[in-house]
Amino acid sequence: MKVLITGASGLIGSALRESLCTNGHEARGLMRSNYSKGDPHWNPEEGVIDLGNFTQIDAVVHLAGDNISEGRWNADKKARILNSRVTGTKLLAEFLAKSEHKPKVFISGSAIGFYGSRGEEDVDENSKAGEGFLSDVCRQWEVATAPAVDAGIRVVNIRTGMVLSLSGGALKKMLFPFKMGLGGVVGSGKQFMSWVSINDLVEMIQYAMANESISGPLNLVSPNPVSNYQFTKTLGRSLRRPTMFPMPVFAARLMFGEMANDLLLASTKVIPRKLINAGYKFQHSALEEALQYLLKLAKNS
Repeated sequence: MKVLITGASGLIGSALRESLCTNGHEARGLMRSNYSKGDPHWNPEEGVIDLGNFTQIDAVVHLAGDNISEGRWNADKKARILNSRVTGTKLLAEFLAKSEHKPKVFISGSAIGFYGSRGEEDVDENSKAGEGFLSDVCRQWEVATAPAVDAGIRVVNIRTGMVLSLSGGALKKMLFPFKMGLGGVVGSGKQFMSWVSINDLVEMIQYAMANESISGPLNLVSPNPVSNYQFTKTLGRSLRRPTMFPMPVFAARLMFGEMANDLLLASTKVIPRKLINAGYKFQHSALEEALQYLLKLAKNS
């Protein structure tokens, strides 16, 4: 297959591209800068997409978007988070819809932030959108794929949970303080965290790419979400370090502002119902197994 990827240099995109090429596919990034003549490139702000010499594409995986966890959330940052997702997605969906050679599938990013903070409630792909900034972003993000859906392209909106990888993301940021014995629960520790290993995430995307029966929202998470307390204790145990330094709610909000409510204190217990029903075989369904695998991999690399 010929696969076009936006956000190909990011944590997920780079891992996906490597896996696709290893599996015999031709995968290239839709670049914003540092591209050569003939390379596919785009500029969402200017409404430009040029596939260069990479045509007759079979699948598009759209992962681009401003990093939500970098920088304090103010009006400008929130606008960048929203516009980088909605504007680019709409442009790409309209471009694909008008293409003479349409891809068989358009896999477009989203996030479990769609569900908002739901306490101990189990949510799956049939659950309604929640409330709050990230929920609104995800809702608009998914709606922006409508032109591709209307054109008859199979569209999958991948609602991704917290990605476990030592190459980047939340886990990498946690490692240093936890290794120093400075880790601890955040807030009450009762809030649920829906996670997925980078290995499973990459496989899930390719599974959705190949499985023609999958369309619409798709939760990319482990079938076993855990509380923040469970996550904290499991990571500490995996690193053989104590976890005695909690972060109270007021401290989280003081340090991270509004972002703390949506990323650190929100409770989202997400079930990957569609993947379970489709018979997907999880590589890492248990948190401790996933953490030990990643830590062992890092030690041996």
